[in-house]
Amino acid sequence: MDNKPLINYEDFSQVDLRVAKVATAERVADSAKLLKLEVILGEDKRQIIAGLGKKYEPEILIGRSVVIVANLEPRLIMGLESAGMVLAVDTDSGPTILLPDQEVAPGSFIH
Repeated sequence: MDNKPLINYEDFSQVDLRVAKVATAERVADSAKLLKLEVILGEDKRQIIAGLGKKYEPEILIGRSVVIVANLEPRLIMGLESAGMVLAVDTDSGPTILLPDQEVAPGSFIH
């Protein structure tokens, strides 16, 4: 297991975790692993490039609520801007997306 160093509450409180609804999802050309997602965070929409393509077909994600890190600096992945990160757990069968256990409004903050 790769243990990370302990952080204090103030550092953790800087991470903006939110619920987002997947509006669109498609495979990234020339990648078996990457999916291009458009997610809705209340009034805001953004694009996230996620390494979920080996386990999830894009169409199964559309309409689902996922948990994202909303305040990561945008970065280019295979020439596409990614403005966030979908939270997932590494398992033997590939990444498993973390999902809310009930319907909540897109953009809701996670405390």
